[in-house]
Amino acid sequence: MRIMGYDAIPLHATATAAVSTGTAGCVLALDSSAANAISLGGSTTVSLSNCSVYSDSNSSSALNVAGSATLSAESIGAVGGVSISSSNVTTTDGIETHLQGLTDPYADVQMPSYSGCSQTNLTVKTALTIDPGVYCNGISVNAGATLTLNPGVYFIDRGTFSVNGGGTVNGSGVTLIFTSSTGSNWANVTINGNAVVNLTAPIGGTTAGLVIFGDRNIPLGTSFKLNGGSSQVFGGAIYAPTGAVSYSGGSSTSTSCTQIIGDTVSFTGNSNVAINCSSYPTKPFGPTSLRLIS
Repeated sequence: MRIMGYDAIPLHATATAAVSTGTAGCVLALDSSAANAISLGGSTTVSLSNCSVYSDSNSSSALNVAGSATLSAESIGAVGGVSISSSNVTTTDGIETHLQGLTDPYADVQMPSYSGCSQTNLTVKTALTIDPGVYCNGISVNAGATLTLNPGVYFIDRGTFSVNGGGTVNGSGVTLIFTSSTGSNWANVTINGNAVVNLTAPIGGTTAGLVIFGDRNIPLGTSFKLNGGSSQVFGGAIYAPTGAVSYSGGSSTSTSCTQIIGDTVSFTGNSNVAINCSSYPTKPFGPTSLRLIS
């Protein structure tokens, strides 16, 4: 080419990349190292409708499906590995391991301030309707009783929010915040089998999209037992970033939006979870990756 008078040949190349997002998540364990950060065992059947399950743990068993448990989901993802002894695991988009950790989708949500006690040691034995406020040393709903929560934010300041089998709790536009004004006896929740729970999150305000909000200062591994069975419905996000969330319940036809986010998450009974959250201001989460398209 130099003989022909060309000292250089200009060459141009272009490449186009796009950021792709994994399928929307509805279950996320935030613990970075726990074995079995997400777990299913026994004969548990979990159906995640149009959504995925993710574990931020780098353990080789970041997600564990054992025994005869059944799991169906759009996809399964983990920073570490997965341990699946059951053959009853089905996905639309497959299983991905060694992902980059997902960011806590609600990390920037500030917990509202509170003070005083609206009521202390509230025990519900019949039908009762209450207003938003600060409920110190827990709330207990006995079998056969019905508690109705008017819209707003409810602080459970220490003690246990307990719903015994056969008890009923209803509320629309509600956030339950679990905390402690003394830094001890941190609030927790226990919902037993056959309890009837139907709670939906606010669509506006500081806690928009959150139906349960666990204080980030709650000691790691504090129990959040949500084992209400098929009559248990939470519309919005269950967010307990330091909690050990145990979940069993949900009806596939009762609500189209439930997110479960905890330090660890275990499924202890048959559960249906869906993620069509167009009616709720929840925050989506899922892995992202860079791909070359041209």
